[in-house]
Amino acid sequence: MSDLAQNTLDGLFAGSSYALLALGFTLIFGVLRRVNLSFGPAIMLGCYAATWTQLNFGAGLLLLAAVAILGSVLAGAYVERLCFAPHRRGSAIAAMVASFALWMQLEELATLALPRHIYDFPPLYAGAPLEFGGLSLRVESLVMLAAAGAACALLWWILRRTRFGIAVRAVIDQPEAAQLAGISVPRTFFATFALASAIGGLAGFLISASYEQVTPMLGMWSTLKGLLAMMLGGLGSLPGAVLGGLALGLLEAHSQWFLGPQARDLIAYALLFVLLAARVPWMTTRSAS
Repeated sequence: MSDLAQNTLDGLFAGSSYALLALGFTLIFGVLRRVNLSFGPAIMLGCYAATWTQLNFGAGLLLLAAVAILGSVLAGAYVERLCFAPHRRGSAIAAMVASFALWMQLEELATLALPRHIYDFPPLYAGAPLEFGGLSLRVESLVMLAAAGAACALLWWILRRTRFGIAVRAVIDQPEAAQLAGISVPRTFFATFALASAIGGLAGFLISASYEQVTPMLGMWSTLKGLLAMMLGGLGSLPGAVLGGLALGLLEAHSQWFLGPQARDLIAYALLFVLLAARVPWMTTRSAS
């Protein structure tokens, strides 16, 4: 019974990192009705910028977090300008394919700057795990879970209680009417993209500090996990993104426990295939409307 409880806790804590990634995906999809395949590589580039800063200047964690977030925002702005701004009224498929092309570009840029496959990253917490009732709790995981809940609450407050949030919801519901009312639709899209990239940068920093390493695979991993968590929780729903991330973490943890480590990713990616097969026609229809 204690093994089941520990495994469930581990799944929830892993799912909190997926929830943070899903929040960024959800924010972009909810406003632009586009899937950004370069979301993960932009996060990876921000983490590589933080790693480069740490290697050259020995910076502390707070500065590394700021560099990771800023790097992700700059990379996300680059993606938005090249992939999504030109296709705002055009094909969703064209924007998605363009973002995939930039995925390759961002990954190549990171490996040119830091050519080794794996780099050490400073730990978020260097102490021993907390012990409670026979269960082991990692401090890094608790921080990740708190960050996911805080980010979801902050986004909800921004979208419901601020002028920017009113503009975002107006653009989602009636972009033409919003523009006639004086709201700059391109500026709103760009600001939303930057906000989503900042959340992704925070997620990337926490993930890198928890695993204490950075690798180019972080880009693909972040994209796949965030996309799957978003689709599990329901497209466009912030609370759903958090619940989808936690559900994915539980699914992976229990799959590994019952079926072995080989089944963990197999089941997750099979689920992604099923969800994509079911959702892509709906996504294409909504994006064209």
